[in-house]
Amino acid sequence: MADLTTKYLGLSLSNPLVIGSCGLTDSVDNILELEKAGAGAVVLKSLFEEQIMIEVDASLREADQNDMIYSEKSETLDYIDVHIREQTLSNYIQLIKDVKHKAVIPVIASINCISSSEWVKFAHQFEEAGADALELNIAVLPTEENMTAEKVENIYIDIIERVKPQVSIPVSVKITSSFTNPAHMVKKLAATGIKGIVMFNRLYTPDFDINNFEEKSSYTFSTPAESGKVRRWIGIMSPKVDCDLAASSGIHSSEDLIKMILAGADAVQVVSSIYKNGKEHIAEMLGEMIQWMEEKGYNSIDQFRGELSQEQSSDPSSYERIQFMKYFSEIK
Repeated sequence: MADLTTKYLGLSLSNPLVIGSCGLTDSVDNILELEKAGAGAVVLKSLFEEQIMIEVDASLREADQNDMIYSEKSETLDYIDVHIREQTLSNYIQLIKDVKHKAVIPVIASINCISSSEWVKFAHQFEEAGADALELNIAVLPTEENMTAEKVENIYIDIIERVKPQVSIPVSVKITSSFTNPAHMVKKLAATGIKGIVMFNRLYTPDFDINNFEEKSSYTFSTPAESGKVRRWIGIMSPKVDCDLAASSGIHSSEDLIKMILAGADAVQVVSSIYKNGKEHIAEMLGEMIQWMEEKGYNSIDQFRGELSQEQSSDPSSYERIQFMKYFSEIK
């Protein structure tokens, strides 16, 4: 039988299918079920810096408005701030400990960062709790008209430079594709010494209820169409950086999984298709991948990883072609 074992972030995985950070990885029972279903590793649901800040801010506003209980000089306001932060952190650390006590597969902790604040110091506590690696899910959306591309990039670098000295476990960074030059940014991130880059984070997409005039969420799950952009950049960058690259967004089938590895991915993060098809879909994807490998004569993942990257492609320019212009020019 074809061997699916691989290395990601220096960790030994039974296969390259990693369950990305989501609600499916927020409890011990769920993670054990994912492990039983065949997942090679899991990324725990992120500890959200922004969410904690919002919760603290809301509690402080409520306390500030209640003069019957709190005064301006009361130390209770400081207590609220510290309590919420410490309680959230304590719960997350306990999750890591509990999972590592029962699960065999690698467990990757995750912090959703929007700044290089005190939250980066949590990284060391995650390592002490037993996390095998740390994924920094950096979501900086440049919506301010005065924020330059350089300033956005520097936030990423600043977070990494503050986190890396805190830990000895591997650190990866999950990024968006919203950079002026993604190729330059990926190279810049890899040069910091991180062990991996996850491409790409999916940004929240707002929608409108035109009858009730309300904003609502749109496209909660990814679609296979989203995998094309990820595949392009994995294919372009995999031969050009020393760190591992993980594909994320739009991977719904064994074919999507295989294509990402052909482009050069070291691991593939899957979420939406598991929500849609259930945990048993993991075994289906891996089984079909093994069947494909045996049909093509591959004994291991390394034998075909990167075979269709831009560097190995018989037509490297295809990665840079303006597809629709080419397509429509051929219509008679």
